[in-house]
Amino acid sequence: MTTGATTLPSTSASPTARQVWTRARGVVLALVLLLIGAVAIAVVRSDVRHGALDPRSVDPYGSRAVAELLAERGVTTRVVGALDEARAAVGPDTTLLVAVPDLLTHRQQTQLHSTTARSGGRTVLVAAGSWSVERLAPGVTADPATSLDTTLSPDCTLPAAQRAGSADTGGIRYTTVHLDADSCYPSERLATLLRIPAASGDGDTVVLGAPDILYNDRLDEQGNASLALQLLGSRPHLVWYLPSLSDTSATDTGDQKGFFDLLPSGWLWGTLQLFFAAALAALWRARRLGPLVPERLPVAIRASEAVEGRARLYRKANARDRASAALRSATRTRLAPLVGVPVAQAHAPEALLPALSAHLHGDGQTLHSLLFGPPPGDDAALIALTDQLDALEREVRRS
Repeated sequence: MTTGATTLPSTSASPTARQVWTRARGVVLALVLLLIGAVAIAVVRSDVRHGALDPRSVDPYGSRAVAELLAERGVTTRVVGALDEARAAVGPDTTLLVAVPDLLTHRQQTQLHSTTARSGGRTVLVAAGSWSVERLAPGVTADPATSLDTTLSPDCTLPAAQRAGSADTGGIRYTTVHLDADSCYPSERLATLLRIPAASGDGDTVVLGAPDILYNDRLDEQGNASLALQLLGSRPHLVWYLPSLSDTSATDTGDQKGFFDLLPSGWLWGTLQLFFAAALAALWRARRLGPLVPERLPVAIRASEAVEGRARLYRKANARDRASAALRSATRTRLAPLVGVPVAQAHAPEALLPALSAHLHGDGQTLHSLLFGPPPGDDAALIALTDQLDALEREVRRS
């Protein structure tokens, strides 16, 4: 007699913590590496672009060197971050530099242009894109394709450009309807620097395609320093406007950029191309239409294995209707020759059932429910149907 209890091994199919970690560690490692890479890129970019175009910054992309050179020539530089301050500071003896015009809302752009148009001073727009240039400099249009070359030759009669010579102005390219405008530093016949005189007075607007000539690390290259000093030093006072998202005048909810406005045009074209590429790949990989073509199997498969595999697929999909239909169809095909019905009419109730009833002297309604009835509601009913079909076939064969 056994006195001790026997401990049975666990039959749980749930994966253990070790199995879960083994399966998921590759994905987790990839996510960790992706996160580390994103943080590293963010840190590098934040360090490099800190204080970009800020005349107080000594970073490579800052503009402290320009401000110092202007101060030596008696030009005072004042930094403002609000639209109201910039509008109040403009005048005939003032140059207004707008560092990032595309940060301004359309309402801010309209207000700023209405002030600078009659101020008699100079307005310098740095890398103004299509979002801002058409309002800040009416009649000027930004080309979607930027310049491929950064260093360009003046190729114009503007004295400041002639004295400076080649400079790093390559960036956004512009076209204008103003016949009296100075179009300088062309790239493929489109200017990267425009000077548009005011309709009245001595004021003008300068549209600069790239900010490179203002950067600390690019000022001593080409004629960048000469061009920057002449553009910004024509008046005794320089107002350096750095648009800020915290500016109260930017809280115009009716004029905010939408999601598609923030996406450059290249992304939209790229997304469209990816969509067509995915559609073509789907068509290429799609299953060909047409009848099934039998193929010779490379190995012999037992009939019992094929039946068992098909049964497992039916069970996994809960396809009791298909399983019962296959069982009934096969039974009808085998019973028809036994009772004198052609195989072609084996699936016609009006031909098969009368012959079976006469052969077995049975109830036609019961036979109809068994051979042509509705699908079973559960697995137990499907098993019972299978047993009944086997019993019917054995009885027909015996009789």
